[in-house]
Amino acid sequence: MLKKLWPAIIWAIGIIILTGVPSTYFPRTITFLDWASPDKIVHFILFGGQSFLILYAFKEQYLNGNRRLLIVGIAISIGILYGLLTEILQHYVFIGRNGNYFDFIADVIGAFIGFLAFYLYYIKKMPVNKSNKN
Repeated sequence: MLKKLWPAIIWAIGIIILTGVPSTYFPRTITFLDWASPDKIVHFILFGGQSFLILYAFKEQYLNGNRRLLIVGIAISIGILYGLLTEILQHYVFIGRNGNYFDFIADVIGAFIGFLAFYLYYIKKMPVNKSNKN
């Protein structure tokens, strides 16, 4: 099982590295109107990729319907908690970085986007429940 999680683990390490880079390298978000900045798109991609890779590690269980809701809940929760962790690290640990509520919101949305991308990609591969057909 750990072998299937390696892409998600490597992606998580990449997120920590990227969120630890001093903010002078990135544009600042000042107001909610600036929310659609390229910075937020990066957050969508990073945390969407994270939840997608976690779901991918459990795709056999997901596609077979085994604890599907639990798997999705865990993947999205990890994305949300990891987003919270990165914002806390940016605020208290990383030099030249500041935690940002809007970034955290983008992380949460990204985690859900990752699930949506996984669902849309794999929906055609999910078995059809024939017991409901009459």
